[in-house]
Amino acid sequence: MNPVTAVVVFIIIWWLTLFLVLPWGVRRMENPEEGHDQGAPARPLLARKLLITSGITIVLFAVIFGVIEWSGLSLRALADRYHL
Repeated sequence: MNPVTAVVVFIIIWWLTLFLVLPWGVRRMENPEEGHDQGAPARPLLARKLLITSGITIVLFAVIFGVIEWSGLSLRALADRYHL
């Protein structure tokens, strides 16, 4: 996997994982103040969620990178195999 592809794959995995992690532990404010959205979370814990997202992404990327590098799996090989 060339470096540009690796970075793009990492970023895509990171964003997808972020959207999966964002709803974890979200609780609404029970009595929001005037001007606050009723659906806004009481404590969003964004820094913690970003760290969790990064950790999960590193593990997933390592697995995907390993499969691609050591199994010889590639889009080019699949295209050649099926004459695409």
